[in-house]
Amino acid sequence: MKTINDFNFKDKKVLVRVDFNVPQDDQLKVTDNTRIVAVKPTVEKIIKDGGSVILMTHLGRPKGEVKNEFSLKNILEEVSAVLGQEVKFVEESIGEKAEKAAAELQPGDILLLENLRFHNEEEKGDEGFAEQLSKLGDAYVNDAFGTAHRAHASTAVIAKFFNSTKFFGLLMANELKAIDKVLKSGEKPVTAILGGSKVSTKITIIENILPAVDNLIIGGGMAFTFIKALGGKIGNSLVEEDKLPLALEILGKAKENNVRVYLPSDTIIAESFNNDADRREVDIYEIPEGWMGLDAGVKSRDQFNDVLLNSRTILWNGPIGVFEMSNFAAGTVALGESIAEATKLGAFSLVGGGDSVAFVKQFGYADKVSYVSTGGGAMLESLEGLELPGVAAINN
Repeated sequence: MKTINDFNFKDKKVLVRVDFNVPQDDQLKVTDNTRIVAVKPTVEKIIKDGGSVILMTHLGRPKGEVKNEFSLKNILEEVSAVLGQEVKFVEESIGEKAEKAAAELQPGDILLLENLRFHNEEEKGDEGFAEQLSKLGDAYVNDAFGTAHRAHASTAVIAKFFNSTKFFGLLMANELKAIDKVLKSGEKPVTAILGGSKVSTKITIIENILPAVDNLIIGGGMAFTFIKALGGKIGNSLVEEDKLPLALEILGKAKENNVRVYLPSDTIIAESFNNDADRREVDIYEIPEGWMGLDAGVKSRDQFNDVLLNSRTILWNGPIGVFEMSNFAAGTVALGESIAEATKLGAFSLVGGGDSVAFVKQFGYADKVSYVSTGGGAMLESLEGLELPGVAAINN
């Protein structure tokens, strides 16, 4: 893997693709700077070498239109604060203004280009647009794992204009190493936890990871499709009726691969999808009509805990209950505790995918696991075994 650690950037102007698609409030102030903080080590390495940095990113979905709400000048103050120095800004990403701003950079300077998606050519992967961007720098670094699954001009096409001076940033390298640890090089036993609502969104991931894992914990809404396929009564719980045969097929494939599958044995049920609804704990195969399962029960939590404490590598994608409602969050909290404890005992734990990442941040587990992925879609496609365009562009 060719990373920025393999090169000295002294006197080089370095184009760094980052993912600063950050959440903002009504005043357009940044409310979560995690993605900005994540690229700081890459920027610091280039500056320390004596190079200058040209940051390029998208923000939101302006669809080729220049709109103030999507301008990167709104996040400039936060970027400067996180990187610890004044970051210059140019109101264009290509053209004379951008070229002049880049040409005037001195070693140690940082420049932020305007939103790449103000140009339709970015998302189209237009080669002419990529070439114009490439003129701004002497080297190209991709440190935007969150967009690595897109074949856009700045994430994939631009790399062809930098034969020997294209590199992975440190964030990208860490993301790829974390995924490799789960799928290839991780210490055994390897346990994957897949939660969330639908089996259909996780089919390819399950099929791809089965040869790599020893244990598969299935929780959340998707578990009820498996329970029903096995003959259980699931009441009004979430189910994908057309995926019942597939659920049995997955269980069969797991057996062929000697993977132990753990489904919840009990569940917290409610009469309606409401935090204040009447609730009780029952056997997951015996949910009465009119009731729905919304969280893993105590026995299930204990069983999952035993599996996780005996694991050396853990992948977690998707909650095992409706954690957004406080009365149905206990199962996912218990899972977070188990993973944190296993990590403390020396296991490697990778958390990825929107809802899992939201959970670990909200409930304070981000510092208690080994790695929290910054790229939802990119991580999921990696787990599906797909080569990401942004990764292929640097490797090829």
